[in-house]
Amino acid sequence: MATALQTESISFEDYIAGEREVEVRSEYVDGQVYAMAGASETHNTIASSLSAAIDNSLRDSCRVWQSDMKVIGENQSKNFSYYPDIMAACGENEGDQYARTNPVLIVEVLSPSTQRIDMKEKFDNYKSIESLLEYVIVSQDVPLVRIFRRRNAWGMESFYAEDSIELESVGLTIDVAHIYRRVRKEVGLEIPSPTTN
Repeated sequence: MATALQTESISFEDYIAGEREVEVRSEYVDGQVYAMAGASETHNTIASSLSAAIDNSLRDSCRVWQSDMKVIGENQSKNFSYYPDIMAACGENEGDQYARTNPVLIVEVLSPSTQRIDMKEKFDNYKSIESLLEYVIVSQDVPLVRIFRRRNAWGMESFYAEDSIELESVGLTIDVAHIYRRVRKEVGLEIPSPTTN
């Protein structure tokens, strides 16, 4: 769960300048800086599998990053900065080489401690990014992928273990089960065989 690092408000410019020199990454929302918690092995494995698939499907003018590239923006005159679990963008980065303002795809791997923030606060802010075409929430506990698309007025589409998903923004079609292939036991896809006495 994110914890505020200070009680006083900090300017967005000071946050951006200081973020390059810190040992612990933090996110920023409207003057407040929040420390980022570490992620579990299951979380990281799911994110790595999906990120690799996205990378293999991207055209040469696009790039994908996992966890270490900031996305920055402004929603209702309030600045925000997050480190999405996966982010893909196309075209050149004309500004800060440590951040992107033009993602076409953002993926968050959902954990119990981040569910409220990922489904509400981040979603509300991400939708304000004009270039964003898809926001994807991947559960880390069960095989469940939810996709929100700009072309569908950000309505939710849910996909389960037996389904395939299409990420239109990056030209990828992938089976949901493939995203979870290395954590089958952890998400209940690998059913232990009954023991015989």
